[in-house]
Amino acid sequence: MSIKNKIKTREELSKLCQVWKTEGKKVGFTSGAFDILHAGHASYLEKAKAKADILIVGLNSDSSVKEYKDESRPINPEKARLTTIAALESVDYVFLFNETKNRENLEALKPDFYIKAGDYSPESLTSKDVVEKYGGKALIIPFEKGFSTTNIIKKIKTLDGAEEIPFNKPDEKQKAIFLDRDGVINVDKEYLHEPQQFELEKNVAKGIKIMQDMGYKLIVITNQGGIGLGYYTKEDFYKVNREMFKQLGKNNINIDKVYFCPHMSSEECTCRKPKTGMITRGQEELNLDLKKCFVIGDKTADIKAGNDSGCKTILVKTGHKGKDNRYKAKPTYIADDLLDSANYIKENFLGGV
Repeated sequence: MSIKNKIKTREELSKLCQVWKTEGKKVGFTSGAFDILHAGHASYLEKAKAKADILIVGLNSDSSVKEYKDESRPINPEKARLTTIAALESVDYVFLFNETKNRENLEALKPDFYIKAGDYSPESLTSKDVVEKYGGKALIIPFEKGFSTTNIIKKIKTLDGAEEIPFNKPDEKQKAIFLDRDGVINVDKEYLHEPQQFELEKNVAKGIKIMQDMGYKLIVITNQGGIGLGYYTKEDFYKVNREMFKQLGKNNINIDKVYFCPHMSSEECTCRKPKTGMITRGQEELNLDLKKCFVIGDKTADIKAGNDSGCKTILVKTGHKGKDNRYKAKPTYIADDLLDSANYIKENFLGGV
C-alpha cells in the first residue's frame, strides 16, 4: 500500500474498524508524537504490530505536542511525521489528532488492543475505563532502553555548541532541604493536575516552617511523568504548584526552587529520580554543600537519589511510605511526617551536619 493511502482521518478509520471486526480481524491502536524517529520507536511499533492484524497509529498534531511537551517541540512538523510513520512496514494506518489524551480516539475506533509504551502497569492508564467499557484490552510494551528523542536533541545541542545562560549564585555555600511533592507535601492523588484537588499532607506547614526558620533553602524535586505521557500539560503542573505556593504562603513559607522531570522512565533522562540530575542542578544554581543537605521523600527513588548525591535522607510515612520497594535504599531516618522530620533535623543537626 502506498504511503498516501495509509494516511486517513479518524472518522475514516472508525468506519474501517467496524468492517474489520465483522471480518474477525484484531485491531491494535497506539499513539505518540514520534517526533525524531529512532530505533526505539521502530522496535516498539514492530512489537505492537505483532499483537494485532491491523495496527493503527494516532499521531499527536503539532498543537497537541506543544501543549503536553513545550513550545520548542515538535522538531518535525506533523505532515513530515505522518509521512515517516506511514512509511514503516509495521504500521498499517496513521491519522492525526489534536487532543493530548486518547479517550476520543478509543471511543471512535474501539480497538481490540490499546497499546502503550513504558514500564508502568495497564491499571495506571487514565483511559483504562474507556477500553474496558467496550470490551477491549490494554497492553504495555516496554520501550527499548538506550533510545530517546530528548537525548538526541541534547546531543545535537552539544555538538552545536549550545550553552545554558549563566546565572548568579551565592558566594557562600548554602544548605537546603530537597522535598518530594506528591505524597510528602500534598496528598498523593494519581496524576494530580487540577488545583482544586491539591490537599496538604498533615503537619506540612508546621514542619516546613521550622525548616525555613533553621535557615535551610527549600527545594521541591518531583517526577512528573504524566506530562510525558500526555495525561496533563506543563501548564497544569504549574497551576497545581501555584496552589501549593498559595497554601504554604498563608504560613509565610517561601519555596526557593521547584525542579521537575517531565519525562517517562523509558526516556532515560538524567533528571528522573532516582537519577540525581535535579539535586545536582540545585547544587550548581544555589551553591549547595550537599553534605549539609537533606532529601525527604515517600518513595525509595527519593531516598536513593539523596543517598547517591551524598545528602542525608529522610523517609516519611505519608504517601507511599517507602513501600514501593523499587530500590534498595536505606534512609538516614524514618519520620512520621514533615513535622517529625523537621524536629529530627533541629534536634540532631541544628549545630551543623
